[in-house]
Amino acid sequence: MESGSRVHGSAVTIRVVIAEDSLIVRTGIQQILGLAPNVEVVASCGDLPELMEAIEREHPDVVLTDIRMPPTQVDEGIKVAGWLREAHPDIGVVVLSQYADPSYALTLLEPGSDRRGYLLKERVHDASQLRGAIEAVAQGGAMIDPKLVDALVVGKARLARSPLAELTPRETTVLAQIAQGASNAAIAESLVLTERSVEKVIHSIFLKLGLTWEPAVHKRVKAVILYLAESP
Repeated sequence: MESGSRVHGSAVTIRVVIAEDSLIVRTGIQQILGLAPNVEVVASCGDLPELMEAIEREHPDVVLTDIRMPPTQVDEGIKVAGWLREAHPDIGVVVLSQYADPSYALTLLEPGSDRRGYLLKERVHDASQLRGAIEAVAQGGAMIDPKLVDALVVGKARLARSPLAELTPRETTVLAQIAQGASNAAIAESLVLTERSVEKVIHSIFLKLGLTWEPAVHKRVKAVILYLAESP
């Protein structure tokens, strides 16, 4: 079994380390996750040195970290994600940010999008969103905040000659779900389509956007985000 997961009965418990310099926010997150039967918070940290110590001590399945924290308040969360990619590639990272800035998401995803998530802080009070991001990266996938995806799609579509302008409403909906990490099966269920129909829509999207077909969900997420965020 990967990382430090624990099995209780038939359920796998995801071991999480939280890093957030605000005690109020940190406590709130811990309380929310405490209600999830498959999540165990094994450490709660207020700065980068504490986080590094907790990772080495606990070897969690997922690190849920603020993008900025002491000592520099710049991009500690992104740097931790990069370090873990080399030192502990089996540990997932969900970065929390108050900024819907594609540059941060790109920096997080460029070395590899597997086991990486980017969630806006406004989502932390949404237990299902928070747990969904943690579960996605723990399982080796990727998750990008829907609000960031929407902002990228809208901004890109405004550009003259943007291929996004050629997408049908259904293709735009599917594109947003792909970028949020949804599988073909999940997209099919939400849109009441067959998986074969979803595959055809995705092929059409990627053809119009000039992207290589990527069957793995986390690779598709990276492809879409990189396309949407590239400079005109």
